[in-house]
Amino acid sequence: MKRHLPIFIVFLSGVFLLFQYFVPHETSEFIYEYLLDWAPIIGVFAMSLGIISLARVSWTRVRKRGDNWQYSIVTLAGLASVLIAGFWPGAGGQRAPVVLWEFNNLIIPLSSTMFAILAFFIASATYRAFRARSLLATLLLLSAVIVMLRFFPLGPFTSPVGDAANWILNVPNLAAKRAILIGVGLGIVATAMKVVLGIERSYLGRD
Repeated sequence: MKRHLPIFIVFLSGVFLLFQYFVPHETSEFIYEYLLDWAPIIGVFAMSLGIISLARVSWTRVRKRGDNWQYSIVTLAGLASVLIAGFWPGAGGQRAPVVLWEFNNLIIPLSSTMFAILAFFIASATYRAFRARSLLATLLLLSAVIVMLRFFPLGPFTSPVGDAANWILNVPNLAAKRAILIGVGLGIVATAMKVVLGIERSYLGRD
């Protein structure tokens, strides 16, 4: 019963949302809006579980002196300071000085560092992808060069290069993008059907 009840609830919810989309009656729309109101509540509980899991994993690593356990201390300290500053009466919530200081002096520099490191990975991947070892790789290289050159003034070649770049973006690139979106849509539908019919049960945890 503990495993069949969630599957039954998921099945009813999926079937109702499917029929509600094609039969937009006032009653079904009211129930749909009512169910949407529960989404933030479920999100809060999911976030709470994530916070508890992060705290448990970090504390276990600190207690057992695991790999890089010092970073877990920093994680716990940051988590505790933000939670205390956010929930302490009169502290200011999201505008609390502690929260703003950590955001401006920790989150933003760390994000900038991650993006700076990511640039080197992008350059390396670009070099590996654009090596003209085959006809398709050569076409990819030429297309990338044309698209990048459209941002530079090339004198009398500016207009032809711009037209060629626009054709690449609006014809082959757009066709490939639509094909990918169609594939993603079919994958979403297939996954949703597997979840609704109870074939995919990974959300229930281990068997």
